[in-house]
Amino acid sequence: MRVLVSTVVHDPQDARIRFRQIAALLDAGHQVTYAAPFTAYDRQPPEGVRPVDLPRAAGRNRLGAVLAARRTLARLAPEHDLVLLHDPDLLLAVMGRTPLRRTVVVWDVHEDTAAAVGMRAWVPRPLRGLARTGARRVERWAERNLRLTLAEHAYADRFTRPHPVVPNSVVVPAQVVGTTVPDEAGNLRVVYLGRVTTARGARVLLDLPRLLPDGTVLEVIGPADDDVRPALEAARGAGTLTWRGFVPNDEALHLIDGALVGLSLLRDEPNYAHSRPTKVMEYMAHGVAVVTTPNPASRELVERADAGVVVPFDDASAVAGEVRRLVEDEELRTRMAAAGRETAQSEFDWTVDAQRFVATLEAWVSAGPPRSRKA
Repeated sequence: MRVLVSTVVHDPQDARIRFRQIAALLDAGHQVTYAAPFTAYDRQPPEGVRPVDLPRAAGRNRLGAVLAARRTLARLAPEHDLVLLHDPDLLLAVMGRTPLRRTVVVWDVHEDTAAAVGMRAWVPRPLRGLARTGARRVERWAERNLRLTLAEHAYADRFTRPHPVVPNSVVVPAQVVGTTVPDEAGNLRVVYLGRVTTARGARVLLDLPRLLPDGTVLEVIGPADDDVRPALEAARGAGTLTWRGFVPNDEALHLIDGALVGLSLLRDEPNYAHSRPTKVMEYMAHGVAVVTTPNPASRELVERADAGVVVPFDDASAVAGEVRRLVEDEELRTRMAAAGRETAQSEFDWTVDAQRFVATLEAWVSAGPPRSRKA
């Protein structure tokens, strides 16, 4: 197949897009054009794809990126068998475009769109209800006119018809180095992997280092939003934590090997209620015990697998207390790490899901675009 993958919102190195879906398509022998904001994120295109640079949609500055994507998709779609969209913004870029009606267009649903809009600081509070309503209407249009894949089974309730689920499963390494391997200074590492935002627990991360037991250090791996970056840079400068900034996903996963514990500190937000954090599954796959806040999907995953512990929202003291308990109880953390890895191997292995993902797209291309398309 000739597949055009596009985003104007996500980092071109997004793990789901770049390291799972595009990698799966390339491994299956398909040709991939990747239209994404490479320059805006200062990223190099991955090998093996035809890159197309797009502007980035960020905050209230989204219209220019959507219009640029609209022109690009209309121009390139006829050259491809399938267009794979990764942002709700891009639905506006394909509405009413005649060239796209001859191509299979797929929207990969990453999140609860309406709930996510309600979390965006750039959307004025008085308009958030209207924005959520608009998001639901756009979703209904997409279901009538496009093919959909869902990142979570829980998203199915938002749609009238069944759609295949392409879960945020992870690449499970064949071997792991084992739990609690000290760093060069002899400290045990508490790691956080992922984007650092207020909604994802940045304030707890900043409060945590002074509360951790002696002999443990906090390592933060991932880019940060503008509102928390200065505090994170100050903490790094003061030596209270290690902040590595953006690291490509394949490299970042090596950095969590041997950690004492992996943190997932999502706040109590509707958009997080039904989404299993990928970082939790990555910790489990790498044999690292998990400390997570009690979002329903996170709690269910960790408690069912016995892969870690659950702490209250926004409570750095509780996090530090559980870290201390896991430092002192080697048998407990070893058992949790092993149980999490076993669950990841049996339930969350992208190697299996990748084959289903590619087969689904191939079947849709064989069937052709949906016949009914209503603007």
